[in-house]
Amino acid sequence: MGGKLIGARVSRAEDARLLTGRAVFVDDVRPAGLLEAAVLRSPHPHARVVRVDPTAAAAHPGVFAVVTGADVRAAVRRPQPVLWRIAPDAPEPVAYPLAVDKVLYQGHGVAAVAAVDRATAEDALELVDVEYAPLPAVTTLEQALAPDAPRLHEDWPDNVAGRAVVARGDVAGAFERADVVLRETFRFARQMGAPLETRGVVATWDPFTSYLDVWLNTQAPHLARELFAEVLGLPVNKVRVRVPDVGGGFGNKFEFYGEEVVAAVLSRATGRPVKLVEDRRESFVATVHSREQRIEVELAARADGTITGLRGTLHGVLGANFSTVGLSPCWTTAAVMTGPYAIPAYEMNVVGVVTNKTPYGSYRGYGLPKANFVHEHVVEALARRLGLDPHEVRHRNFVTDFPYQSPVFTYDSGRYGECLDLCRDAVRRAGWAERVAAARARGGHVGIGYAFHNEVSGFGPSRVINLAGLDHSGFDEAVVRIDSTGHVVVHTGQMSMGQGVFTALAQVAADALDVPLDHVSVIAHDTDSSPYTGYGTAASRAAAVGGAAVLNAATRLRAKVLRIAAHLFEASPDDLVIDDGVVSVAGVPGRTVGFAEIGDAAHRRLHGALPEGEEPTLHEREVYDPVDVATAFGCTAVLASVDVETGVVELLGYLLAHDCGTVINPMIVDGQLAGGAAQAIGGALYERLAYGASGEALTGSFAEYLLPTATVVPPIGVSHMETPARHVPGGFKGAGEAGVIGGGAAIAHAVEDALAEFGVRITSLPITPPDLLAAIRAGADR
Repeated sequence: MGGKLIGARVSRAEDARLLTGRAVFVDDVRPAGLLEAAVLRSPHPHARVVRVDPTAAAAHPGVFAVVTGADVRAAVRRPQPVLWRIAPDAPEPVAYPLAVDKVLYQGHGVAAVAAVDRATAEDALELVDVEYAPLPAVTTLEQALAPDAPRLHEDWPDNVAGRAVVARGDVAGAFERADVVLRETFRFARQMGAPLETRGVVATWDPFTSYLDVWLNTQAPHLARELFAEVLGLPVNKVRVRVPDVGGGFGNKFEFYGEEVVAAVLSRATGRPVKLVEDRRESFVATVHSREQRIEVELAARADGTITGLRGTLHGVLGANFSTVGLSPCWTTAAVMTGPYAIPAYEMNVVGVVTNKTPYGSYRGYGLPKANFVHEHVVEALARRLGLDPHEVRHRNFVTDFPYQSPVFTYDSGRYGECLDLCRDAVRRAGWAERVAAARARGGHVGIGYAFHNEVSGFGPSRVINLAGLDHSGFDEAVVRIDSTGHVVVHTGQMSMGQGVFTALAQVAADALDVPLDHVSVIAHDTDSSPYTGYGTAASRAAAVGGAAVLNAATRLRAKVLRIAAHLFEASPDDLVIDDGVVSVAGVPGRTVGFAEIGDAAHRRLHGALPEGEEPTLHEREVYDPVDVATAFGCTAVLASVDVETGVVELLGYLLAHDCGTVINPMIVDGQLAGGAAQAIGGALYERLAYGASGEALTGSFAEYLLPTATVVPPIGVSHMETPARHVPGGFKGAGEAGVIGGGAAIAHAVEDALAEFGVRITSLPITPPDLLAAIRAGADR
């Protein structure tokens, strides 16, 4: 390999279009004859749908079609798909794109209108006559589990949507022999991803060919194509999914939503293209929620700080129906609860519970932030109980021998102790201890908090994840071509949604072929022309899986280039070198041939230039199915100040030490870590989706749902390590979710340190000023 571009700080090629307003988002897609749609959403969290009369709406000027839940159910072949079945014997909610007999949460779609424009469609929605019979709603875990709780799904015995157990080792023995046992309960509020661009779809179902052409701002176009085909009863070759520029995803746009099917049904009904884009208020009830869990744990340890066992129960507070990923985010929390620690005995019971809320689905970090909060909290609590330094406890329990089999995943490689020390060194260099001492001398309350994480990335080996309950694959396909002018084109199924993946993949190809980066372009976003990617762009897999596929294809293509050049030189390929797209004979100055000549030889003027038996053209295809996941890791440190009169937390410093294997582009990794850190700050201090006593959604805009702004996010410093993944070509691991995993625990620990005199212990997120004031006053009264 050339070795010039992997590891280089290269500006993202995607940014010029975005910054100059040349991007095309889904709302910019306007095919001829376009209609726009809107969805009528239930005002009730739980009610029977007694009657839906669309007559007046259908007669409204400018309206082309109105569909009800019953209409859409008749138009589809199956309910909304659920890909993850963690508990295959458990009951599974049957959900259609629009409500049929009952609405199960405020915002549940009831009917949809296609009209000449969005305003007309919204006007017509007011004319749809719906009669509801309200039912009691359950929105808290305790309400849903009560013996006399209303049943969301009347054929179920209760509101439990599934149970699973993640276990290893002799748990009972570990607790019987323990010198110390700690118990704690943790709660995490319901949150949501909030990308700049809301969800949207433009569907054209051709009435003559039955061909469905969809523009969709999705993270997984090939998966969406498969699911459109399944739900609508079409062969896959009759479905095309194209992805315009995507204004952020964060997992929200991995899911397959009912509105996407509704747009297709409306298009077939009208014979026209139909656009359906949710507005921001809709997104609070129509886009999947996440994070809400209650976790009860017990920790067993020896007197020297060695953790010997961890057990407990995790309740996932789900919505009314399953999203595409089902119970998987909650199961994942349990699967990674031991984190970077070698805990020999572990058992976590996972219980999914349905409530009258929006479905629970994917969000950046998936289940990892909650697991991290738990294992880092109990490490700190154990250190306090034993009078030890928390970092000593971390070092004592870190996994040190790799590969390591955790309760579920295999950790391929790691240098956890070095990474923790790197983060602590960064804190020392930043002078945080001196700042804390100075602030406290003035009567201030400033503290430092740490959290160490590891991250399961590079998802995932297809056959293994099939066995784990996922009805889809995890491989990636890539094609790398050199054209007749010597320029390189990478064809990938990965999606660009602001994270710079196309630049990273171009760097991998350019480095492997040793050509200038500006000679490489990346083509994606169209299922008719892009290679198949099993799981889309999610689960920190674009670099680890997509990058490995590109690397393997480009490496083979390089070998073909050298064979053709060797024929032209009448030399051995082993004697040739490539430098910036020019091939030469080692040690023979002036004897060169460029990629343009080789491209011409392979595509146009083959006679005499192409070796006998060598196939024309220059392209290689790679299907890369990883043998296992990869494991990135890192440490977060936070400097925080607390105003004890108001309960307001101010973040003064934020440092990350991180290892994602071979770093393709440090600038992109830094951006991913900083973006994740901002979301961690939001989850730790601001974001909470609230519901009223009767189940009504109280959070319907950014006036009620607080997000961190630039004024509260401190500068974020990053220190890099590189421990290449042993089994991944190129050694790449993932970095997309790392920044969000450890932030909550580190912020909580910084606040606890700042408020040490009050004995404040934080076991819930977010940390709001009223909650913190109450804890401070309770501590002052003790």
